[in-house]
Amino acid sequence: MNEFALTPAIATGLFVLACLAGYKYRRVWKAEGPRWQLWVFGLFAAVALLVLGFVPMAEG
Repeated sequence: MNEFALTPAIATGLFVLACLAGYKYRRVWKAEGPRWQLWVFGLFAAVALLVLGFVPMAEG
């Protein structure tokens, strides 16, 4: 088994967190909020989606 494989539960949780971070990013952007929050939410969403895209899934 691959050491760096995501379980379905972890992948689902990471996807939900990425969606929430993207939603918060959009709300801060529309409200012209602090730029540091844009960076935090945007980077978290981007990293989470990249992990989901490039780390293989474990067989359930």
